[in-house]
Amino acid sequence: MATIKDVARRAGVSVGTVSNVMSGAAAVKDSMRARVEQAIKDLDFHPNHAARSLKSRRTHTLGMVISDITNPFFPLLVRGAEDAALKRGYLLNIFNTDDQVEREQSIFAVLRARCADGILAVVAPSVGPPAHLQETMGAGIPLVCLDRIPPELSVDSVVIDNVRGSVICIRHLIAMGHRRISIVSGSARLQTARDRLSGYCQGLSEAGIPFDPALVREGDFRVESGYRLAKELCLSNPRPTALFVANGTMGMGAVRAVQEIGLRCPDDVAVVVFDDVPGSDLFRPRLTVVSQPAYQIGFQGAELLIQRIMGEIASKTPVSIVLQGELKIRESTNGARPRAGTAEDAGVVRSQ
Repeated sequence: MATIKDVARRAGVSVGTVSNVMSGAAAVKDSMRARVEQAIKDLDFHPNHAARSLKSRRTHTLGMVISDITNPFFPLLVRGAEDAALKRGYLLNIFNTDDQVEREQSIFAVLRARCADGILAVVAPSVGPPAHLQETMGAGIPLVCLDRIPPELSVDSVVIDNVRGSVICIRHLIAMGHRRISIVSGSARLQTARDRLSGYCQGLSEAGIPFDPALVREGDFRVESGYRLAKELCLSNPRPTALFVANGTMGMGAVRAVQEIGLRCPDDVAVVVFDDVPGSDLFRPRLTVVSQPAYQIGFQGAELLIQRIMGEIASKTPVSIVLQGELKIRESTNGARPRAGTAEDAGVVRSQ
């Protein structure tokens, strides 16, 4: 088995130069880098990461904790983080919490025990500052929160502007003539959901439309709650002429509910969803959405985390990166003007 000394001898450079090429810790001339990389390839050299970890006190592994592996938003986020990590020589270990704080606590304990160099986290809903996150940061392990920022915790983060994304959805619906607009929101324990509800309220206020709590339902960002709550709203009397659904998985459930009870979209009820759903082109009508840059959230989050690990960010002040969503207008809103009427007027079949 080849050693780092063999690589250095074959490339005609020092062992330190080989180490710098592999770690990226120092600049190396292009000609030397090319010789080293060719020598590594010729000798099929694989560094002993365990030995390097003992010396550097780094494992070159990152933990990534996400809340719901079944949510189509997260695979793209994970892909972005993985691409950024591999580019910098790090491996990503991925864990799923199912939005359970207890499970998240156990995962963080494992990552601390295994000496992960840093952690990316989409945190589970909580009512206060999560002690396991504070403990992790107190142990000197860098943490970057993605998509969601936990309450009362000063931490690096990469998120989307949820308030603005919701406002542009409501503005679009109002521009289409809608005034009785419902929202299927997420759990109020999540800042993400609270911000999207805030944007909904702001959009209504801009147009002089009074807030009506009867048009608000709180879900849990999962398909079943979107289905159940959208069905409840569409069977109300008078029903809303438009639904704003606060995430993609609930949006899928909401569309199923609208179709099952016999309403036409957008003629009877328009639907706009916060987040583009992979495969949404298969839906009819095609959904109007605010598309989130999921890949970029993951990529920039991992890059920020590695910069913290490598000491490339000098300031201890938390870095907050806020990305913007994009409104994509499609068939579920871009149709007929809203038509007033009851559930019975729309030919609703109540028994399922």
